[in-house]
Amino acid sequence: MAAGRGEFFSSLLLGLERTSAPRTTGTRQPSGGRGKPGSARGLPGTGGGRVDRWRRKKEPKERRLPSEILLKILSYLDASSLLCVGHVSKLFHRLGDDDVTWQKIYTSEFVSQTWKPKSAGDEEDEEEEEDRSAGRWKKMYFRAMVGQEVTKWRKELSEISPSTGLPRQTERVLRNLNVSWELTLRDRRGREVTLAPSRLHFFESSVIVRWSAGGFPARYRDIGGIRLHGVRRERRSHETRKPGWRSLMLKLDLKTHPPRFIGADRLVRLVHLSPGFIIGIWRGQDSVAFIMVSLHFHQLVEKSLLGSPVCPYTEPADRLPPADHQDPEFGLHGYTLHFVLHNTGSEIMSGHFRQLSCRADRFRRGLVELTVVNRADPSQHRSLSGSIKLPWKSDALEGSVENCCIMTSTLLDEFQKPFWCVSSPVCVTTAKAPPPRCFDYSGEHFAMGHRSPDGEVRMTLVWLKEQKQFFLVSLAVYVALYKLNERFGQKF
Repeated sequence: MAAGRGEFFSSLLLGLERTSAPRTTGTRQPSGGRGKPGSARGLPGTGGGRVDRWRRKKEPKERRLPSEILLKILSYLDASSLLCVGHVSKLFHRLGDDDVTWQKIYTSEFVSQTWKPKSAGDEEDEEEEEDRSAGRWKKMYFRAMVGQEVTKWRKELSEISPSTGLPRQTERVLRNLNVSWELTLRDRRGREVTLAPSRLHFFESSVIVRWSAGGFPARYRDIGGIRLHGVRRERRSHETRKPGWRSLMLKLDLKTHPPRFIGADRLVRLVHLSPGFIIGIWRGQDSVAFIMVSLHFHQLVEKSLLGSPVCPYTEPADRLPPADHQDPEFGLHGYTLHFVLHNTGSEIMSGHFRQLSCRADRFRRGLVELTVVNRADPSQHRSLSGSIKLPWKSDALEGSVENCCIMTSTLLDEFQKPFWCVSSPVCVTTAKAPPPRCFDYSGEHFAMGHRSPDGEVRMTLVWLKEQKQFFLVSLAVYVALYKLNERFGQKF
């Protein structure tokens, strides 16, 4: 394709040069004044003298051809070549938007070739189309191309995993579309710096993005705001790399979203910036070592591609009626939770819990409680593989912060549709009021959880010193009541 375009443009340029070359004949041109040829003033055929010849030299060569001929030449190009020609000059940009040319390209790509007789209404529609603004068919072509591509990757995402309730091919689609995520940091003075990710860590229902290539503000306290954009880039070499479409996903102001300390080791201390950011700060220096964010797979492709640079993608409203909304005592039944504790390298615990329920009379303080792991039922208790820690890495150093990890939770409603999805860092803390000892657990009790306006997740862990292992003895999910009202159109 590239060789064909080059030969075409070379031949076009050669033809233009031949057209603009001076004609040489055997007859001598009439002289105009002091024997200098071509300097006759007002003589027909001389071009108006020395000034006109200077103007012809300065005039672009493509303007010496009639527009009709140029349009005929451009009509043989494909869409990508025609788009490239539009960047040559203002004339080619205007000719490259010709509706007739783009209508032929659009028809050949997206309209069936089957002949159909025209009706009177079709002729009236054609007359109305002629009156519309120029460039309409070009916009229609690229809009159809984008829609065709969206339909293609949405078809790939149609296969749903029965365990997670999420599309199976999310990671594959993201990699095939060359989707990445850029971080924009704004300091207190309004200056901004944009960073490309250093590493991606994919899991079954989430991805962790890490930035550690430098370029951070001198001090952590200088950061005033954070923006996260999904970016799709063309697969080109670094020499011809072009900026891709940016889709805003998160925008945080540190004044309204204060960070929370979650852990530290000998080199860094970690702060959590809701919803899923982790900022590593060098101890004793107040400078940023790295930034990580955990992104849930639910609608991640749409959020990364279909938003605008200033407005995030909005998920369409999907109101569903409860299965038994006529029963006033009916609450939530048939809910499913896919729950994972992991770090940047491995899974610590994974569980799939079905048939979660809550009666309507247990809706309290604006929250709906779903008991996942009951403390009184030892058969539901789960062991955690390995220790709870969060490995980190910067440009030159790496380490691991104990008692910190990532929690990825996917709550499915009774129709097995994602209802509340969250992926966020969590940390282990000492239980404020340790519950009475139960069964054979004699170890120290700890708490771990997540809280946001959409709901809460509360866990109780027991540390068994002899086995050197954590046991999960209690897990409960609390969903905000307003989410139920928005989802089902009810007033619980």
